[in-house]
Amino acid sequence: MKTQDERKRKILESLKNGLIVSCQVYPDEPFYTEDMVVHMAKAAVWAGAAGIRCNSPEDIKQIREVVGDLPIIGLNKEWHEDSDVFITPTLEGAKKLWEAGADIIALDCTNQRTHQNTIAWELLPILKKEIPDAILFADISTYEEAKHAIELGADIVAPTLYGYTKDTFHIEGPDFRAFAKMCRDFNDDAYVIMEGHIYTPEDAMKCLFLGAHAVVVGGAITRPHLTAKRFVDVMSGYQDFWRQGEFAKHEKGK
Repeated sequence: MKTQDERKRKILESLKNGLIVSCQVYPDEPFYTEDMVVHMAKAAVWAGAAGIRCNSPEDIKQIREVVGDLPIIGLNKEWHEDSDVFITPTLEGAKKLWEAGADIIALDCTNQRTHQNTIAWELLPILKKEIPDAILFADISTYEEAKHAIELGADIVAPTLYGYTKDTFHIEGPDFRAFAKMCRDFNDDAYVIMEGHIYTPEDAMKCLFLGAHAVVVGGAITRPHLTAKRFVDVMSGYQDFWRQGEFAKHEKGK
C-alpha cells in the first residue's frame, strides 16, 4: 500500500505528471564548474520541473538554496572496484543526504552485491527504521527487483538501473512494455516513476500514458557532451558506442 503519511503524500503528489530533472556533473566532464549544478537546477525550475534529482550532500545544499521547497531526490554515489553497486550503498551516506536536506533518498535496490558483501536491497528496510521520515526511492533494473523493493517498503520504484547491471547491460533504450507492466501491477502499492533512457519529450509522454507517476530525465537535458556523442555515434554508423560515457566512474572532487 502507498504511504499514508500525510507529509510524504503531499510531496509525492506534487510530482504527479511532472518532469524531474537529474542535475549531476563531475570534475572530469568537459563542462564542469563547481556551481554548474546550481545553474542546472535554476534552468529546471525556470522550465517548470516538478523536482530535482542530484548527487551528494554538497550539491543538495547548493541546490536547496535556489529551488526553495521543490522536492529534492538525493543520492550518494560511491564507486568500488569490487562492486557494481554505487547509488547510496551505505546507511552513513543516506544519513548525510537526509541531513543535507533531501526530501527523498534514492538507493540501489537491485540484487547485486555491494562493497560490504551484502545484497543492495537489504539497505532499504534499514533506512526505513533509521530514517523513518524519509521517502525512499528504489532504483531497480527488473520487474522482479521492483516487486521485491515494494515488499521491503519502498515508496517509489523506478527502472533507473535498467541497462546498467550485468543482466541488462546490453540495453540501449527503454523497455516500455516492461514499464507498462510495472505500472499496472504496482501502482496501487507504490509510486512508479520512469527513469532511464528517456531522450525526448515524446518518450516522456509515452511513460505518462503508460501510467508513470512522473518522469526523471538527466543526460538528455543536463549532460550536453553525452547528447552530442549520441548524435556522433549514430551519424558515424555506430562505430563508437556513445553510452560508454554513462558508465564512467567519477569522483566528486569536493
